[in-house]
Amino acid sequence: MNVLIIPEDFRKDQFILKPLFSGLFRAIGKPRAHIEICKKPLLGGIGEAMKSERIAEVVSHYDGMTDIFILCVDRDGVTNRRQRLNVLEEEFGTGRTFFAENAWEELETWLLAGMDLPEDWRWQDVRAEVSVKENYFNPLAKQRGIVSTPGEGREVLGKEAARNIPAIRQKCPEDFNALAQRLTTFINT
Repeated sequence: MNVLIIPEDFRKDQFILKPLFSGLFRAIGKPRAHIEICKKPLLGGIGEAMKSERIAEVVSHYDGMTDIFILCVDRDGVTNRRQRLNVLEEEFGTGRTFFAENAWEELETWLLAGMDLPEDWRWQDVRAEVSVKENYFNPLAKQRGIVSTPGEGREVLGKEAARNIPAIRQKCPEDFNALAQRLTTFINT
């Protein structure tokens, strides 16, 4: 099974998405799924990732080599982003398997959900924060001394979080777990 994860910008997001989706597919019974991150074309941000013409470029480039396409973007506090993702799923899900999900509020939230957080942090505060990257992820990467590693700490913490997929599913029910459930249903039908 070939899975293509489409991030809004792969340059940092790949270090979160590849390990988390590898862990998720193992957890849902597909340990041999080949997880690839879309690097061509570089979408370069949420504005481009939400455009049909840009997603069409990705699908055109990878169609025939990919069993499941998964678009993953940040919600960034935009509460109606799900509606646009539903439109993209409908548009690109004809003749192929195409899922789209928005991380509440940033992909770094999923990563933090799989971590042991500092004792003075409350998960409810992390989950409610719109600027998770700036207010939680970056301070944790600095505290751990891993800012100079690939993805400014995302590679190290992504691999660590991927070992705790059940916690991510439990702590992120509206987004990560909702996608996990849809993928499980698709795989088991």
